[in-house]
Amino acid sequence: MSHAVHPFEEIRILLAALPGPDLQAAEAVRARDGRLTKPPGALGRLEEIVEWLAAWQGRAAPAIERPLVAVFAANHGVVAQGVSAFPASVTQQMVANFLTGGAAINQICESYGVGLKVYELALERPTADFTESPAMDEREAAATFAYGMEAIQGDIDLLAPGEMGIGNTTSAAAIYAALYGGPASRWTGRGTGVDDAGLSRKNAAIDAALALHARDLADPLEILRRLGGREIAAMMGAIAAARLNRIPVVLDGYVACAAAALLHAIAPESIAHCIAGHVSAEGAHRDVLTRLGKRPLLDLDMRLGEGSGAALAIGLIKAALACHSDMATFDSAGVSEKSE
Repeated sequence: MSHAVHPFEEIRILLAALPGPDLQAAEAVRARDGRLTKPPGALGRLEEIVEWLAAWQGRAAPAIERPLVAVFAANHGVVAQGVSAFPASVTQQMVANFLTGGAAINQICESYGVGLKVYELALERPTADFTESPAMDEREAAATFAYGMEAIQGDIDLLAPGEMGIGNTTSAAAIYAALYGGPASRWTGRGTGVDDAGLSRKNAAIDAALALHARDLADPLEILRRLGGREIAAMMGAIAAARLNRIPVVLDGYVACAAAALLHAIAPESIAHCIAGHVSAEGAHRDVLTRLGKRPLLDLDMRLGEGSGAALAIGLIKAALACHSDMATFDSAGVSEKSE
């Protein structure tokens, strides 16, 4: 008699069999780079970016023709603890703002020719308050992970997962505290702009949750379901699906990186196809990126979420690719090379 595989076990199996980089494609990029009309290494990290694109797209001539920011929106029961400066109803209002083109992410995507899709995750039904019980059960967390995997449909070639969710910096900080240790205050920031009393409530809520769930926080997937939110589960699925389909990923800020941190804790190589778009001003994001081995492309004191920092980084990545693809070579331009 066969035993049914538990939903979380399916995720672990998936993450244990991810494709690696195409080193030949990266080498082809390096070889072409050596022929371009510039001193070797003169474009610095822009050259590394194109090698990264080639390795994870699996092609010697990488392309960015259908980049996408996928914004996942969800609500959190912990908002009942007074952890946010805004009510949970703002999540739905901001989704409407995205859909009518009024948010920051709309303007950034428009500026750089990046597609935008918004995914609503049962906004009318927040997760449970994790100071009192697990935020989700295993089945819901796994089903939301699977739903997030659908974000890579449509022949996209570069993905930036983003999020919207009142209360989600509290969830992200709780995840980091569970993964990396220390009191809540080490990981929290002011999120939407809470005052000192709000920040104290945020720290207290996280510390209470860490105490309540303490015996079950050794497993990253248990951390997800107990302390996470639906948007974090969905972003994990999107990042994993991108890897399976050879789509490089640009990480956004504090909340998006909570999804990456959970994947990294399960299987460190599972986020090798990800690049950090920016370092957020929220919480201890810089520390998180160091732990993930990611050096951010941008440092602009942003803390908005929405995929905004990652979308800005896509503009930079497109410019790096244009330099590589469209620059003349020494031969084609008739430019003399460095004399020996």
